[in-house]
Amino acid sequence: MSSASEASYPSVEIHHRHGQGAVVILCEHASHHIPACYRALGLAPAHRRSHAAWDPGARGVAVSLSKRLDAPLVASRISRLVYDCNRPPEAESAMPARVEVIDVPGNRGLDAAQRAARVESVYRPFCDAVTEVLAERRARAIPTVLITIHSFTPRFHGERREVEIGILHDADRRLADAMLAQAHRLGQRCIRRNDPYGPEDGVTHSLELHGIGQGLANVMIEVRNDLLTTPEDQRGIAEELCRLIHPALATLGVASSPGEGAADA
Repeated sequence: MSSASEASYPSVEIHHRHGQGAVVILCEHASHHIPACYRALGLAPAHRRSHAAWDPGARGVAVSLSKRLDAPLVASRISRLVYDCNRPPEAESAMPARVEVIDVPGNRGLDAAQRAARVESVYRPFCDAVTEVLAERRARAIPTVLITIHSFTPRFHGERREVEIGILHDADRRLADAMLAQAHRLGQRCIRRNDPYGPEDGVTHSLELHGIGQGLANVMIEVRNDLLTTPEDQRGIAEELCRLIHPALATLGVASSPGEGAADA
């Protein structure tokens, strides 16, 4: 990518901005792109495309859900190694110097000005986009819940993770409870609450800021990334998730999309 292209490269994308469904979708770790000015953060190519840099398959699931649910989608276009949009600016993990076993040289010893520059170029535009989408929906009196989409590795520090789909929540558990109550619809899947991560791991920033902070029912969905290898896999998982989401929204008294409601359960 040329310097001119990099300079005009937007850090956030909005799909289906004016969708009429009840869901707004976020995908904070949708991209592994590291702008040239960061000199690849000193990482080898394999590390720049690894799970450390993004959530493989998450964007594909999010885009498919956006279409199925008639839902706006806000996605980051910058690697979480530059700035993790699911972390507050004060968190060390917002610009991590090490991720599991991978050192990130370009994140070592960042001073306050360098950190602030990343906040302004990556985090603020993402948050502003979410705020704008939610404000537009409030102005149109569209009932809204918030869903964030992530993926996780089959192994962590060498240990196999049995969970396939994690339904995560913080203090507001309404949507998570409603989805977990429908887990029998995906009897072939290992679905668990707050697994492989939970609030204690610092992963619920977006839920707190954009969901709880706005009074919106919210949930974070984690999918094991070996289930998301191909676009077909990603669309298939999105279809499975809809089998939980549609009846869960009906339980909360919210239509999934225009004309849909409890009858879709």
